[in-house]
Amino acid sequence: MCLRYSIVFIFVSCLCACDKSNEDTLPKNTDFELNIPDYFPAPEPLLSNNQKMTKEIVALGKKLFYDPILSGDNTISCATCHQPNLGFSDGLSLSDRGITGEQLPRHSPALINLSWSKAFFWDGGATNLESQAMAPITNKDEMGQAIPELMSELSNHDEYPGLFNEAFPDEEMDMTTIAKALAHFERTLISAGSKYDDYRKGKAKLSELELYGMKVVESKCGGCHPAPLFTDNDYHNNGLDDTYSEDNDRMEQGRLRITYIYEDMGKYKTPTLRNILKSAPYMHDGRLGRLDDVLHHYTNGVKRSPTLDPLIDTEGISLSEVQKQAILVFLETLTDEEFLEM
Repeated sequence: MCLRYSIVFIFVSCLCACDKSNEDTLPKNTDFELNIPDYFPAPEPLLSNNQKMTKEIVALGKKLFYDPILSGDNTISCATCHQPNLGFSDGLSLSDRGITGEQLPRHSPALINLSWSKAFFWDGGATNLESQAMAPITNKDEMGQAIPELMSELSNHDEYPGLFNEAFPDEEMDMTTIAKALAHFERTLISAGSKYDDYRKGKAKLSELELYGMKVVESKCGGCHPAPLFTDNDYHNNGLDDTYSEDNDRMEQGRLRITYIYEDMGKYKTPTLRNILKSAPYMHDGRLGRLDDVLHHYTNGVKRSPTLDPLIDTEGISLSEVQKQAILVFLETLTDEEFLEM
């Protein structure tokens, strides 16, 4: 009797071992949850064809983001122009780091809290992160990659076929899954670990000058940079120019280039103030090198035009020297060191 039960036990154990072995060979998909503070608004909904967000997809997207294999000459990655320590910007006014060495017409934007944005690029030319991801890869002056060549390189790579199979077990390795992976990784670029955030969480106190600066930012800048994201993710003409050339594919005309609506002339997307001390230079063309220059623009340099945003007085924004100093001190509290090391 004991021998029979022993044989049965051994047989069942072998079956369990075989099942476990089979499980280990199957693709695993572990749900990924964004770490969002309770004082943040709800993020934008995911695309219907990219609803599932898993750790495997995010890990694949991160590897692709930092891999120069995405460029035509295998020397440039997404991170070349979006460096973590610079708030995922590049520190240049207008980048010339693309494969042609040609200067780009727009400043590389910081990539921060993208899950709350409805459109991307300075003029909103991409309506989702998935389509945004493809533009720099195929742009001749940026990454300059030919799609057939990229797919051949990935297919013959030692790691990528397996990684794509793990991340997308029911889909092919193609530009769609590349875009999905990059988009989901970019959605994880959440900055919510600054001193300001610790203050909101009750874990830190702000000094009197920092608190005053927060109030000044709220009253003077909050129309376009409302907390806690410190951007409205909308488009504004902030008085940088009063004429707008049609040259260079209407790049100087801002949002109008996309909508062809006159009221959008000279409007550009509001950048976040988070990690603003790390993401210089400033504005859509990087023309302002320091935050002092930005404050000077708003107090003394605003140019009038028919589409100047009504939130900005035609004489500029009135700020005392004390208020300017308080703003700069408060903006320091928006630096998120952990985010800058992602």
